Amino acid sequence: MQSNQLTAQGQLRHFLTIEGLKKPMLTEIMDRAEQFSGITQRQVKKVPLLRGKTIVNLFFENSTRTRSTFELAAKRLSADVMNFNISTSATSKGESLLDTLHNLEAMHTDMFVVRHDQSGAAEFIAQHVAPHVSVINAGDGCHAHPTQAMLDMFTIRRHKTEFHNLRVAIVGDILHSRVARSQIQALSILGVSEIRVIGPQTLLPRDCQTLGVHVYHDMDQGLKDVDVVIMLRLQLERMKGALIPSAREYYRCYGLSPEKLSLAKDDAIVMHPGPINRGVEIASAVADGPQSVILEQVTHGIAVRMAVMSMALGAQQQETDA
Repeated sequence: MQSNQLTAQGQLRHFLTIEGLKKPMLTEIMDRAEQFSGITQRQVKKVPLLRGKTIVNLFFENSTRTRSTFELAAKRLSADVMNFNISTSATSKGESLLDTLHNLEAMHTDMFVVRHDQSGAAEFIAQHVAPHVSVINAGDGCHAHPTQAMLDMFTIRRHKTEFHNLRVAIVGDILHSRVARSQIQALSILGVSEIRVIGPQTLLPRDCQTLGVHVYHDMDQGLKDVDVVIMLRLQLERMKGALIPSAREYYRCYGLSPEKLSLAKDDAIVMHPGPINRGVEIASAVADGPQSVILEQVTHGIAVRMAVMSMALGAQQQETDA
């Protein structure tokens, strides 16, 4: 996977997964995002880095927030953006995915931002695109969501500066969460002191401990003295069978209330990739409280996606020039 993501010079060609990347690459993404983060404060919120480039949002799965931030990031880099409506496209009329890709390539596109409900879809597309096209994974099945993980890492760095001395707890539906997998990989690469996952047995992968995490089924024990609390959305659309007794019971055991949050460190931050199910995963008093950085995550998502897009297309341009 790593060789497919990187150029021969070790630069980012595609961004499909965190797995296989090294700490300097993740640091470079965050450093580049730091440079872009100030653009939102300007009167003119644009830079000309991707002027003349065409970026296609290929969303086979709905996500208003992710697609909007990718679109805004591309426009702030001065790229042309096309949102491809899959439900009314030729793929729903029998045309194959590869035929659709090749037709879009014939329009001289430079990047596909792909969201798909099947794991591995972004990698499949990256294997079949023309050499000059970059692919960014905007979430595939239960597999990976690398830009979400990186905006989370960027948010943590903004508040905690260093990673090596942090205890981070990820709470909820780990089993179905592509975000959690990418977060665990990123946190491990960045060298955090301890990664905890907290949830019922039914919502944890069987091989959870092989991911290098400490597993907790008791919320009170798992949250004790942590620096960062990442709450996950219940992935109800991916669940098969009754994996939780009820939303009310889930909140009682694993919802983040002010009382449970008090077990973490006093300066702990609370995160959530969204959308939030209030009263199920998290209390409104916590989501809107002083320790919450949830809206900051959304803001930072634009800068991080600008960083990834500019790095990938910059690497492609260098290869073309060479």
